[in-house]
Amino acid sequence: MIYIACKPTLAERISIDDESLMIDLVDGRSISVPLEWYPRLLHGTPQERNNWRLIGRGEGIHWPDLDEDISIENVWAGRPSGESQRSLKRWLEARNKV
Repeated sequence: MIYIACKPTLAERISIDDESLMIDLVDGRSISVPLEWYPRLLHGTPQERNNWRLIGRGEGIHWPDLDEDISIENVWAGRPSGESQRSLKRWLEARNKV
């Protein structure tokens, strides 16, 4: 077996609008994915979506207001949120009570 060591894909900055999450990587590449892949972001307000920080030297993104963490590796691999519908429903119900 041959193992190839790869550097992690790291984010440098992000931007987000009502339709897409765009990530600029430190190596110059950019990724854009539909916001529909991340229901918590989709249901968040623009203010909540814009309150984010890079975590792990750029290995992920954290949104404290939405209790959402997304790894750059998963975005790059084309993996949308793995949150269950049941979990999302509980989260949405809790938001509506506030």
